[in-house]
Amino acid sequence: MDWDYLRYIRALAIGGTLAKAGEILGVHQTTVLRRLDQMEESLGVQFFERNQSGLQLTPVGEMAFREAERLATDMENLERKLVGDDSAPVGKVRVAAEDVMMNELLSPILAEMVRTYPEIELEVLTDNDVANLSHREADLTLRPENKPQATLEGERIAAIESAVYGAAKYCRRHRNMDIENQPEGCTWILPDESFSHLATGRWYRRQLKNVTSVIRCNSLQSMHALARAGAGLAVLPCYLGDATRELRRLSDPLEGESIDLWLHVNQDTQQMARVRMVMEFLVERLQSLESVIEISGAL
Repeated sequence: MDWDYLRYIRALAIGGTLAKAGEILGVHQTTVLRRLDQMEESLGVQFFERNQSGLQLTPVGEMAFREAERLATDMENLERKLVGDDSAPVGKVRVAAEDVMMNELLSPILAEMVRTYPEIELEVLTDNDVANLSHREADLTLRPENKPQATLEGERIAAIESAVYGAAKYCRRHRNMDIENQPEGCTWILPDESFSHLATGRWYRRQLKNVTSVIRCNSLQSMHALARAGAGLAVLPCYLGDATRELRRLSDPLEGESIDLWLHVNQDTQQMARVRMVMEFLVERLQSLESVIEISGAL
């Protein structure tokens, strides 16, 4: 087997399309297609299933991709040893997080990181729900979840507490509101089913079961923006709500509704020196923010 085949398989698996693989390899997509056809024909196996949305690895392709990633790691570490510089990370590292966490927590840390490690080529991936990102898309993923899969590896950062928030102007318009005993008298900004990973579902079902005036959103960022604008009340992470000048915290952190924040590492790339070093950097900086993330004090 031509070792160069693994380079193409790796680029195709990461890119997901012929065009993106071509960008990674620095060749035209027609060259990528020709090489893919050539290696599948010469070996008599199918590495990818081809469909309208792109390329999907077959079981054989998955095995080849894992070997390609292992060889890429070995070659990187060998190169660093040969040049005598195994301390400064070099190359691409892909970091994924929800939009709000990227804006509120990660952005200043990543800005410091690229100043500290200027040879790192940072790629940032955001999604309303990072569970939608495949394991091949990111090297490091900042994700809120209380029960991570046993196969996922990473570091727990902190527990995210949530509370009820409302804009000062909404509170002035509803001076007599009683969110604990008469929540149905308020308009509530709620998450829809598309990002059910929030840890506040039990509180919604128990406390807001009779509420009829609601605004549903498919992202935490939208909930935050609408609450800040005075459209209604929202349950928001304390690190987000307490840092927003327009919002007031109207409750203690909701008891039993916290969710753990994890930084997960991709098992296929975790042995790469640059991924390990960036992970250590992010974990140290994020854990230093624990007092900001883990707000549990009463009003």
